[in-house]
Amino acid sequence: MRFDLVIFDCDGVLIDSELLSVQADIECLAEYGIDLAAEEILDRYTGTSGMVADLEARYGRALPGFDERHRQLVRPLFEAGLQAIGGVAAVLDGLACRSCVASSSSPQRLQHALSLVGLFQRFHPHIFSADEVAHGKPAPDLFLHAADRMGVAPQRCVVVEDSVPGVAAAVAAGMPAIGFTGGSHCRPGHAARLAAAGAELVIDRMGELVPALARRWP
Repeated sequence: MRFDLVIFDCDGVLIDSELLSVQADIECLAEYGIDLAAEEILDRYTGTSGMVADLEARYGRALPGFDERHRQLVRPLFEAGLQAIGGVAAVLDGLACRSCVASSSSPQRLQHALSLVGLFQRFHPHIFSADEVAHGKPAPDLFLHAADRMGVAPQRCVVVEDSVPGVAAAVAAGMPAIGFTGGSHCRPGHAARLAAAGAELVIDRMGELVPALARRWP
C-alpha cells in the first residue's frame, strides 16, 4: 500500500459522541444565557476546537469557566451512553499499517472517552490533541504534528474524518482524506459536504474502510 499510517479523528469516527456533546453544549450554553439549536452547533462547530472563542466574539462577552462546566456536564452523559462506532475494533485488527488518533478534544477527554469504550489502550500513546498545536482544525497543524510524532511523511498518511473542518485540515496537510458518515449526528447531504471539502471517498460504515483503502490505494 502507498501509505504507512491511518490517522483517525475521534469524535464521530471512533466514538459516537457528537450528539452527547451537543446535548452538553446546549445545557452549558443555557446557563450562560445563550440559546443555540443542535443543528447550528453541529453545522458551525463540529470538528473544531474554537467554539468558545467564536461564541465570545459573536456575543461580545466572555464565557468564564465554560470548558470546565462543559466537562462536568458531558462526563455523566458519556458514562451513561457513549458507544464505540460499530466495527472499529475489527478495522484496527484488519489494518496492515500503523494507526493513531488526532482530535480536537482535550487529552483528558480523549483518555476518558476512549477508555469507556475500550479503545484507549488500542492507541495509547499515539493519541494527539489539538491542545498540542498552535492552530486547530481546519488548519493542518494537528495532522502534521501527528505524522511527525509517528515518524511518517505526510504524503504517506491517510486521514479518516467525519467533519468538514477535519477534511479541510487533512487536505491542507497534503494527506488524502476519507470521509465517514456513520455517526448518529450525520444528516442527509453530509457525504456531499465532505466530498466538496476534499474527501477522496466517503464511507458510511466502518467495515468499509479496509476494503476501501485497498481499492483506492492498491
